[in-house]
Amino acid sequence: MNIAVIGTGYVGLVTGACFAEFGLKVACVDKDKKKIAHLLHGKIPIYEPGLEEIVRRNMQRGFLRFSSDIDESIRNSLTIFIAVGTPSKADGSADLSYVDEVAEAIARNLNGYKVIVTKSTVPVGTGERIRRTILKTLANMPEDRRSTNLFDVVSNPEFLREGSAVEDFLHPDRIVIGADSEQAVAILKDLYSPLYLGGKTRFVITDMRTSELIKYATNAYLATKVTFINEIANLCDRVGSNVLTIAQALGMDGRISPKFLNPGPGYGGSCFPKDTRALCKIAEEAGYDFGVLKAVVEVNERQPKMMVEKIKQATKGVRGKTIGLLGLSFKPNTDDTRESPAIAIARELRRAGAKVKAFDPAVAEPVRKELRGVTICPDVHSAAKGADALVIATEWNQFRNLDLPKLKKLLKTPLLIDLRNIYQPARVREAGIEYVGMGQR
Repeated sequence: MNIAVIGTGYVGLVTGACFAEFGLKVACVDKDKKKIAHLLHGKIPIYEPGLEEIVRRNMQRGFLRFSSDIDESIRNSLTIFIAVGTPSKADGSADLSYVDEVAEAIARNLNGYKVIVTKSTVPVGTGERIRRTILKTLANMPEDRRSTNLFDVVSNPEFLREGSAVEDFLHPDRIVIGADSEQAVAILKDLYSPLYLGGKTRFVITDMRTSELIKYATNAYLATKVTFINEIANLCDRVGSNVLTIAQALGMDGRISPKFLNPGPGYGGSCFPKDTRALCKIAEEAGYDFGVLKAVVEVNERQPKMMVEKIKQATKGVRGKTIGLLGLSFKPNTDDTRESPAIAIARELRRAGAKVKAFDPAVAEPVRKELRGVTICPDVHSAAKGADALVIATEWNQFRNLDLPKLKKLLKTPLLIDLRNIYQPARVREAGIEYVGMGQR
C-alpha cells in the first residue's frame, strides 16, 4: 500500500518514518523545498531520539522517500495523511488554511478511491470541511477533469509526546479512528496491523466529530493536571508543605495515577498551549463557557512570571546580577522551544535587569535571535561561571548529576534554584550550595 504524508513537521515526519518501518511505501511531502533537500541528504530538522536512525534505514530500504511534488504523491497513493500545521490565530482558534490547501490539492488529483486522513490536531467539524472543500473544488473544475471516484475522510489523531514520539507511535496506548465508512476503517486497521500482533493495541472506532474532540479532550485534561500540581506547589511555598509528598500521595490513588504530577514552571510546546486555547474557542463558538479550561490557560500563562518572582526573592533582586539558566526547550529530549516556559523566564529576567547566561543540550543557534541579550553558553560550567544563581528550567538528564563541588567554585553566589525538583535539597546543601525548589524546603 502506498501512503502520502503531507507535511514533514514533527507529526508528519515521525508518522511517515514509522509507517515505512512497517514495510509500507511512504512519500513524505512538503512544499518547503529547502527542508526536502535537507531530508534527502539525511539531515533531520528536529531533535527526536531514534528518528534519524529510522529515517536513514528506510530511505536505504526504499520504503521512505521525500518530495515537494504533492500532485504526484497524491495520485500514487491510496491513503493520504494530512499532517500540516494548524497554528493558533490571534483569537485562539486553529488556522486551517494549510488543511484547506491540501484538500484542494487532493481534489485536483483524484484518480481513484482515496482515504484522506487528518493526523493534524483540528477542530470539531474539520473532516466535514475537508469533504466540502473537495466537492466544491471538483465542481469548479472543467468537466473533463472532474473525478467521479469516491473518497472517504477519516480522523486519526496523533498522541505523540516530543522526546518519545517514535516509542509512542510504535507502542500506542490506543488508536482512534473516526469514520463513517467501514471500508476506510478497514484500511486504517490494516495500516496499523503490525502494532497489534498479540492483541495488545486497543482501537477506538467512532465518528469523526467525536474523534476530533478526543485529542483536544486528552491534551486539555493533561494540561489541567499539570496546572493543578503547579498551583499546589505554589501554595506549598506559602504554607510550608511539601509538594513531592503530596504528589506521591495523590499518585497512589488509583483514580488519579502519578503521571503528570511533577510541578514546574508551566507547560509549553506545540500542543498543550495551542490546543487548550483552541478548545476554549470551540466551546465559545458552540455557546458554552468552558470555565475550568479558561482558568488553566490563564494560570499557565502566569506561571513563568511567578517563577521569576521566586528567583527575585531567592537572589534578593536580580537587577544587575547574572543568572545561569539550564534548559531552554519546553521539555527534555527535544529542541522545541515553542511557548517554552524557560524562554519566557529568560525574557522576564532580562526585562528585570538581569544578565542571563543559558545552556541547553539541543538548543543553541535557533534561539539567538529569539533571545536577544541572552548569552548562549556551550556547557553547564560556562553558564554557571560567575553567576549569582543557577536555575534549572528544563529537566534534561544531564542536569540530574551535576558536579556540585565544582559548581560551588564557579558560582559567584552558591545558589541553585531548581524549578523542576530534580535534586534532593539535602544533597545540594551538603555541597555548600543554597537550595530553592518548587513547593519544598
